[in-house]
Amino acid sequence: MTTNKTLIKSTGIISSAITSSRILGFLRDILFARWFGTNIYAQAFVVAYRIPNMLRDMVGEGATNAAIVPVLSNYRHTRSEEEYWTAARVIFNLMLTALSVVTVLGVVFAPLLVRIIAPGFLEDPEKFRIAVFLTRVIFPYIFFLGLLAYSKGVLNSLNYFLTPAFAPVVLNISIILSLLFLSPLIGIKGVVIGIIVGGLFQVLMQLPPLYRRGFRLDKSFQLSHPVGSQIGRLLLPRAMGTAVYQVSILIDTVLASLAWIVGAGGVAALYYSNRLVQLPLAVFGISLATAALPRMSREVAMNDIEKLRGTVSFSLRTVFTIMVPAAVGLMVLAKPIVRILFERGEFTPYSTSITVNALFFYTFGLLAYAGIKILVGTYYSLGDTRTPVKTALAALLVNIVFNLILMWPLKIGGLALATSIAATTNLVILYVILMRRIGDIGTGAIISSLMRIFSATVVMGLFTFFMKRLFLDAQALSTPVAFLRLLGVILTSGIVYFAASCAAGVEASRKMLKAVIARIS
Repeated sequence: MTTNKTLIKSTGIISSAITSSRILGFLRDILFARWFGTNIYAQAFVVAYRIPNMLRDMVGEGATNAAIVPVLSNYRHTRSEEEYWTAARVIFNLMLTALSVVTVLGVVFAPLLVRIIAPGFLEDPEKFRIAVFLTRVIFPYIFFLGLLAYSKGVLNSLNYFLTPAFAPVVLNISIILSLLFLSPLIGIKGVVIGIIVGGLFQVLMQLPPLYRRGFRLDKSFQLSHPVGSQIGRLLLPRAMGTAVYQVSILIDTVLASLAWIVGAGGVAALYYSNRLVQLPLAVFGISLATAALPRMSREVAMNDIEKLRGTVSFSLRTVFTIMVPAAVGLMVLAKPIVRILFERGEFTPYSTSITVNALFFYTFGLLAYAGIKILVGTYYSLGDTRTPVKTALAALLVNIVFNLILMWPLKIGGLALATSIAATTNLVILYVILMRRIGDIGTGAIISSLMRIFSATVVMGLFTFFMKRLFLDAQALSTPVAFLRLLGVILTSGIVYFAASCAAGVEASRKMLKAVIARIS
């Protein structure tokens, strides 16, 4: 019970940071939509920003979760402090070298990368030129992302989450300031400047906690160490898994750039809708998975598989408690959310319609997206980075098939629905294989919890639908009034769900209610 409380506390810290970041992120997206909508600058920027992000999972977040946290957690609990920091310094040297090479190659081969990821841009030379220019300027950001991920990995292995979690807040503030003060003067270039400056400050804020906990630079720049081969063995399959995942994104982007099939502005529509779906996923799903990984790695290091099963089951039941109602809420409120947040300036009613189409179908996979985060982290804690690659490959094939089937009748929404179907397939395969590996992880309890969650969500969904009809369907609402009404509908729907889930016996909701009552009394 104590360990669950610690996990929830760590999740709370990360969730608070992510919530702050996402609120600022929405402000950032609102400003971006106003200035650029779904025009050629927006589409070129989305492609340029996506290319370095395609590598982020391999040299950034992927390296953190697949290799750095599990390896350093093992060193921390089984080796001396000196050995721990020696390993940490060698990992830093290896990452610094890899990041430098990747950054230079990205700048040099930017035209080829844009040709591959957005072939539809070749029909518009100006759009292609802008995308190449932005790619070259943005690509150095991957260097800062990698250093941030390294810092996060070290600090998380020491059970410190605060500054790594709040780093995205700094990035969003930098981009918002650039949109307010630079974009009116120099257009889309101002956004790029904000990204680079924000990336630098994200890294700088990690230095004080790293230094206080014992990190020092290695003057000899040592690259040879057993930890290097450990990281390589774990990271190589992860890199392959990243390649599979990024090929899926690449295919979505390629197909979205084919305006004659899915309609104009498809690349930007996928970006905006994905940003909205990422809010509940990041605030709770990713934060819980991040907090759980060091704990699961420790349980594996101690060979306590029984506790590991309990942690996985608890994490899944907890994250589903939030993701199911979040998915239904986004589904019901898709149009008013997009219209009220983004529809102004360059973001036209057409932009709203294509973004809503994608958002609606993305929500079908929200439960799976969150569950995958938990299960993939479990495999990483077990030192298995190969299985997630194989399941991701199966999901990729499913995604390709359904993309080609659904993009014609559903347009941009077909690409989003194919992603949701592929994610659900991935979740099921990961779960079945994990049960064979470590035994049953409380399937009965998870199914029972899901049934209770679904029943409470039905009540909330009906309430949200009628509230939307009553307060949000009028097109003449002014933006401040509309936003307040939207916020009111979301908050009251959340209260209705909480009450219904408590009545239905949802474990996480009842524990939250008991905690509130205990604090009041």
